[in-house]
Order: sequence, then C-alpha cells, then structure tokens
Amino acid sequence: MKVAVIGGGAAGFFAAIHAKENFPAAQVTIFEKSKKLLAKVKVSGGGRCNVTNGCTSITDLSKAYPRGEKKMRKAFSVFNTKHTMEWFEKRGVELTIQDDNCVFPVSQNSQTIIDCFLNETRRLGVEIKTESPVLALEKLENEQIQLKFRGDNVVAYDKVIVATGGSPKRQGLTWLEDLGHQIEDPAPSLFTFNMPQEKITELMGIVVEETITRIQGTKLKSNGPLLITHWGMSGPSILKLSAFGARVLSNLSYRFKVQVNWVNIHNINIVEEDLLNLVRLHSQKQIASIRPYFLPDRLWRFLIEKLELDPAKKWDELGKKGVNKIVNILTNDIYDVAGKTTFKEEFVTCGGISLESIDFKTMESKVCKNLYFTGELMDVDGITGGYNFQAAWTTAFIAGKLEHSI
Repeated sequence: MKVAVIGGGAAGFFAAIHAKENFPAAQVTIFEKSKKLLAKVKVSGGGRCNVTNGCTSITDLSKAYPRGEKKMRKAFSVFNTKHTMEWFEKRGVELTIQDDNCVFPVSQNSQTIIDCFLNETRRLGVEIKTESPVLALEKLENEQIQLKFRGDNVVAYDKVIVATGGSPKRQGLTWLEDLGHQIEDPAPSLFTFNMPQEKITELMGIVVEETITRIQGTKLKSNGPLLITHWGMSGPSILKLSAFGARVLSNLSYRFKVQVNWVNIHNINIVEEDLLNLVRLHSQKQIASIRPYFLPDRLWRFLIEKLELDPAKKWDELGKKGVNKIVNILTNDIYDVAGKTTFKEEFVTCGGISLESIDFKTMESKVCKNLYFTGELMDVDGITGGYNFQAAWTTAFIAGKLEHSI
C-alpha cells in the first residue's frame, strides 16, 4: 500500500507516524512544499511548544473549540489530552503542566518535540520529501488518488492524507473544492486587538488577572487575564473573544468597541456596595492612594484620569455621582478597536474544509474515497492554550488508521 501525506507540519507527521505503525508494510511518504519541516511546532509557545492542555474532561476540552465542538467531543473519546501526554512520555519526552494548564516539554524547547517526530519517522521508515508541493489531486477509476507534482510528474497512491494546515485565503483551497468538498470561508481566529487611538496603550505590560470582556452590540463574552500591550490588548480573555468572534469581527472589518469589566464581578450592586465600604473605611484618604480590588496602581491612576477626577480628592468628597462613575468604569470600561495583530507567530484560521464533507469517525472525505483530512485545514480551531495542537494530534491519530467510512 502506498500512502501520501501532504504537509510536513504537526498533523502531517503525527498522521504519517500512525499510518506506518498501523500498516508497517506500507510505503508512507510525507510531502512538504517548503524547505522547513514542523515550522509551526518550532515557533509555538514562544519556541517552547505548547503541545496540549492539561484539561482531562472531554466535555470541558471540547468547549475550547469555537468551531467543531460537537465533532471534536466524539473524536476525543478516541484520542485526547491524556493519550497525547502518554504518547510523548513513552518516547522519552518529559512534559510539565503549568498553572494555566498549558503543557510544555520539561526542556522548554520546541526542538525536543521536533526531534521526537524526526526520530519516530526514521525508526519507522517514513520517507520525507521537502520542496515537493502537490499541485493537484485526481480520483482514478480504481479508487486510487493521483498526485500531480512539478514538471507534470504524476504518481498514484492508495491512500492520501491532507495535512496542509490553515489557508488564509479561499483560493488556497480550490484544489480540494474542485473535488466536490464544501468550503467554509477562511478568517483569522486567534488575534489581539489594536487600539491606535486609545491612551491605555501607555500602560503596556500591565496584566489584570481576572476580567470580563465583551464586544459591544453582540453576544460575545469572555473572561480571564487581560494584557495591555503597546498596540492595544491581548491575553487569554481577548484571545478567546477573537476566536469565538472570528466571523463576527471579520464582518465588522475589525472595527468595534470592546467593553472591559476590570473587577470580574457581574453584579454592579456588589461593586457599588464595595466602593461605599471603601468610602466609609478610608473617608479621609486620597482616591489615588486606595486601589479598589487591588487593581494595578498605574491602571487605577489611569482610570481616575479618564474619569477626570482629581487624584488628590478624598473618598468622602466623591458623593454618589462620583461613586457611580467609578462603578461604571470598573465594570463597563469601553475602548475603540481598529484592527488586529496576529498572536505571536501562531497564525490560526477558522474556516477550511467543511465538517459536512468529512466523516469524523475516520477523517475520510465523504466525496472522495481513500482521501483523509487532519489538522487546521478543516473548519476546526481552538482557543490558545495547546488546543489547536491537540486537535491536530486527535484528528491525525484517527486519520492514520486509514479506515473507510461506512
């Protein structure tokens, strides 16, 4: 049996390794269009490679996928985060789970993961061809699939796994659309918010550990740490918003208002009561000197200035109007967003091959027998925290079984 794996990234390697393990006599070849293998693995997590997430509940795990939640939940019953960690550790890669549940190699170096994959492909005898772009696929009458390479070179394969990663533009998917697959328009998923007109960027580097963020005029809502950057806002709370709101925010041309609740309390009556307690306890103290909810000092002073309050004013001089102003800015601070920036080097897209075109029990195409899909090429994407790699490992593991859809 001849098996071609198109794409030398995370999903491609994992699928090729499992295909060869499942069918030791098969000839398995990875075709990578560029010179570089496992490029995204190399840069992931700032060069440390966030291989998966420590979450072991399949229900909770699947909720990290704005697109593909239900399909991934079923797939995780076959191969999930627990299996991923066992797989790497059995091959000598020690892993560590951080406080935020992100899983990294103990070495804190993505090269450890790359070396693991290269060792496995060598051990199993998987062939790797770089600078070998596949230009087209063609179904043959004998159910083989013919791959077209440069120089009109064509080769027929019994099984083909496509692991080419996310495509930023629809035209990058036309070769698969031409075979009859439904395509969901690609759009950026994980990104940070640009705020060129907002002074809050002067506070770059400040992190508020627990916030609630919303996109004004939509039902989009998120929570978690928020990082102020020199271009705007980032951190898990913002990145989750960008992932779940990928389509909505694309349609808004990345121009919208973000509402920030700096204190992570939904009920404004509780916040008002807490502030009135502050007034009673610190009536003669200057408002700048007492930070509600232990907000970072620079942020608190910034918010006072934004409200045009005198920082030297005493708490008991605020009056009800002043207290209400502070309640409002703590729970519903509003900023104009005008653009996006890719999150580090982790370019993630939503869209791709529609899940309606794939049998998720096998990852086989519903319109082309012996053709399988895996990884970000499909309309599945996760929030930040190792979830996108986990989707790659899970779908590649299933695709590597090379089973037929019934």
